[in-house]
Amino acid sequence: MNLDAIDKKILAYLQRDSKQTNKELSNKLDMSITAVYERIKKLENNGVIDKYVALIDHEKIEKAFVAFCHIKLVQHSQEYVTKFEREVKKIEEIVECYHISGDYDYLLKVHVKDMEAFREFMVNKLTTINHIGSTHSMFMINEVKHTTAITI
Repeated sequence: MNLDAIDKKILAYLQRDSKQTNKELSNKLDMSITAVYERIKKLENNGVIDKYVALIDHEKIEKAFVAFCHIKLVQHSQEYVTKFEREVKKIEEIVECYHISGDYDYLLKVHVKDMEAFREFMVNKLTTINHIGSTHSMFMINEVKHTTAITI
């Protein structure tokens, strides 16, 4: 889908605050409410806008301990990859999982309460997945930048 300047502005505004009304957007874009509504519907229908979510303060829900786990599988067969990915999707502490190139096969981002909760996660959940050859974990010291917005 080709995005014009107005589509890009709408996406930028919605990425900053998706709770804006079509009326607020129409005022910012100097367009009718109907035109803004139709543009947003087109972006949704074409899959450019995938979904709307609330971003939660991790401190306030006691999930501010962040770990990044590198995972190496014992073998790269389709069966092992498929099973690992299926199992990872079931684990609520894992908020992001990427199949990556390099020395490791996967990178996981994990949110838990504290180091004790991370240990429980490792012992009772992650390491119970078959076909993991090795893991390497790193812990966040400070979040320097975090955004969900993509410049268009």
